[in-house]
Amino acid sequence: MNALTSLLKLPGGQTAGQMRALAGPLLIVMILGMMVLPLPPFLLDLLFTFNIALSIMVLLVGMYTQRPLDFAAFPAVLLFSTLLRLSLNVASTRVVLLEGHSGPDAAGKVIEAFGHFLVGGNFAVGIVVFAILVVINFMVITKGAGRIAEVGARFMLDSMPGKQMAIDADLNAGLINEEGAKKRRTEVAQEADFYGAMDGASKFVRGDAVAGLLIMFINVGAGMVVGMVQHDLDFATAVRNYTLLTIGDGLVAQIPALVISTAAGVIVSRVSNDEDVGQQLTGQLFSNPRVLYITGAIIGLLGVIPGMPHIAFLLFGAGLIWFGRYLAQRQQADAQASKKGESRPAQAQPESTEATWDDVTMVDPLGMEVGYRLIPLVDRAQNGELLGRIKSIRKKMAQEIGFLVPVVHIRDNLELKPNAYRITLKGVEIGSGEAAPGQWMAINPGQVSGTLPGAETRDPAFGLPAVWIDAAHKERAQAFGYTVVDASTVVATHLNHLIQMHAAELLGRQEVQQLLDRIAKESPKLTEDLVPKTISLTGLQKVLQNLLEEGVPIRDMRTILDVVAEHAPKISEPSELTELVRVALGRAITQQLYPNGAEMQVVGLEAGLERVLTQVLNSGGGLEPGLADALLQQSRACVERQEQMGYTPVLLVPPPLRALLARFLRRTLPQLKVLSHAEVPDNRNIRITAVIGGAA
Repeated sequence: MNALTSLLKLPGGQTAGQMRALAGPLLIVMILGMMVLPLPPFLLDLLFTFNIALSIMVLLVGMYTQRPLDFAAFPAVLLFSTLLRLSLNVASTRVVLLEGHSGPDAAGKVIEAFGHFLVGGNFAVGIVVFAILVVINFMVITKGAGRIAEVGARFMLDSMPGKQMAIDADLNAGLINEEGAKKRRTEVAQEADFYGAMDGASKFVRGDAVAGLLIMFINVGAGMVVGMVQHDLDFATAVRNYTLLTIGDGLVAQIPALVISTAAGVIVSRVSNDEDVGQQLTGQLFSNPRVLYITGAIIGLLGVIPGMPHIAFLLFGAGLIWFGRYLAQRQQADAQASKKGESRPAQAQPESTEATWDDVTMVDPLGMEVGYRLIPLVDRAQNGELLGRIKSIRKKMAQEIGFLVPVVHIRDNLELKPNAYRITLKGVEIGSGEAAPGQWMAINPGQVSGTLPGAETRDPAFGLPAVWIDAAHKERAQAFGYTVVDASTVVATHLNHLIQMHAAELLGRQEVQQLLDRIAKESPKLTEDLVPKTISLTGLQKVLQNLLEEGVPIRDMRTILDVVAEHAPKISEPSELTELVRVALGRAITQQLYPNGAEMQVVGLEAGLERVLTQVLNSGGGLEPGLADALLQQSRACVERQEQMGYTPVLLVPPPLRALLARFLRRTLPQLKVLSHAEVPDNRNIRITAVIGGAA
């Protein structure tokens, strides 16, 4: 015994697990062996008994499962049980044809019992019972279960994108973690695989029923020939022996097949909840006393009709009425107990818990909501193009502006139009638009040579006139001079533009701390005594936000921190620190506006206007309405003139006036950048192309 145990034990104590892993191959070998090797009648009895027990176990497991995935192995069980029955049919057919002349017990006691006891030894009755079982199995149970599985598979596949979006939405909202999202995605995929496998596995049972009919006819015909030709039996004896053996063989195979088919129907037809089939049936079928009253009354009335079996009908009707009265009294008692707050222990409801901080949901720093027609653009299961573009936008923004913007949390919103989307910042909408999946947006840059058929619209990012066109008109639009982009590019461009506009609001204290941590890894001395000894984290954040508000990248954090470390002990005002940082970043600012060392065509201030603004600044007052209006109108005219000539709108002013004019012009003319003379490197050539407050 010890030697056998040592042989069964495998390294690492994995005996049980390894034996379970060998169960499948051993079962296949056993099935193939039964088809090829002759089996004695006693072994056939054991195998037929095992087949019946297996079918009952499968049915009970199917009834006690609460979700189809709790029995995800059922399609494979269905395949193996079908192969087992067919191999038993082959083995029993061999024994019936070889030994059937010796009597009804030639193929074992199980087949003999089914052939004699269940059908009374009458082969005609046996044939009818066998045919009825095959019809029930083939035409009713298997066909219905297969249809339910087919429809379930279709609906499951159709609902997968929505379920994936719901999982992503819960993950983005923080309701579940990454592990929970991965588990739910796996369950969705398993459900689709399960119903797809059930759709195919139901064909096994249908084929088994057809094979049972064919085997029966073959056994009866071949048995009569073998009995009369080889064993010299008379016709009546041959018919009796071989037909009873064949009927017994067919019944002992079809009854487990019927049970397995019923299990398949139970699994695919149930509704998933926290109850098994038995609880659902008793809880929903016998929940309304009025149904029991009416049914009992109808059965009782049928029982008093002359010629009807009075005892059976009246007894059953009275039983239904009594059970309905008992159920009504129980429900009334439960209702009274619940009013007093003393509900039955078995039906006690969980007390509502107090609100906690876990009930507080935080808004997303950056979010996007899409209509249902745009879901394919953001669905991972469908390789949504927009997801990849958003990742590229975050990477591009990190490289261009100098910090990593928050993750864009995407969710569907059925309240939006099907093709609409909205972009939110801290829960507040900052932009919206519509996109047409499968179509292209032809944007008119201002000089096109023709018109296009399609729905007229405007580019959501920059407001340029555009047309939604079909893919067939793409080349024609490009030939006319339109800029042609697909739907995902339209949304991505809009998102990129809004992120650039609101970069300052996206830079929070956490992002600033992450920037400091990254600089500390490479230059620990630079940040060693900076925060919070020299400047607070909030003060540094405000300086960086001031830069981002005017479109200045913060990639050169070393220079920024150097300037802050030098001047922060003497200057605490973030706006003044910002101006000093801008001077240090002057070369990068001018390079951004005028790349490749090109000549700077700028707008200047008329000397008189410059003196007036300096006096206003020194007096500490605000701009007079008339002066402010004139300054704004002339600035707008200069911007239009610069854009018409193809120049970048830049206003060059003395350092003291830069911050004042930048704040004044930022809201109405965001495209006009205000530079100070101190920010322009000495090697740059400057040409004044327009003057505010005087002639150009």
